Amino acid sequence: MIIRPIDNKDIIPYDLLLLADPSKEAIDDYIQRGNTYIAIDEETIVGTYVILKTRPHTMELVNIAVAESHQGRGIGKHLVQDSIKKAKALGTHTLEVGTGNSSLSQLALYQKCGFRIIGVDKDFFKIHYKDKIIENGIDCVDMIRLQINFNN
Repeated sequence: MIIRPIDNKDIIPYDLLLLADPSKEAIDDYIQRGNTYIAIDEETIVGTYVILKTRPHTMELVNIAVAESHQGRGIGKHLVQDSIKKAKALGTHTLEVGTGNSSLSQLALYQKCGFRIIGVDKDFFKIHYKDKIIENGIDCVDMIRLQINFNN
């Protein structure tokens, strides 16, 4: 599997990006402002992520997704680790990520990769998304914020 930046010959993998974020409007906004990477296995795009600069020396991993047919194979962990490597190479001191309170496996993954919980954006998904989101039988209402610092 290779992970590379998306280029103008590539079709934006909305099918994957929408797995992690149900708002095409939000996706269109951050892919214009950020760096989009795709994971390719045997000429098939199996994963993607987007990182963008949010403040001086700070980036955010705003979307990470793995094709449903390839989940459970460690690709998500590989993508998170690659985003950390890319953020460091871009001179970033801090990489942040936010995920839903109901995204249990994602919360575990980020913490296994070295991220630490730094806060909660209460009612984030109620405010910013028109449709109700339910994961793992839990209403997704709050965003759990995590970060990893590279200077510590």
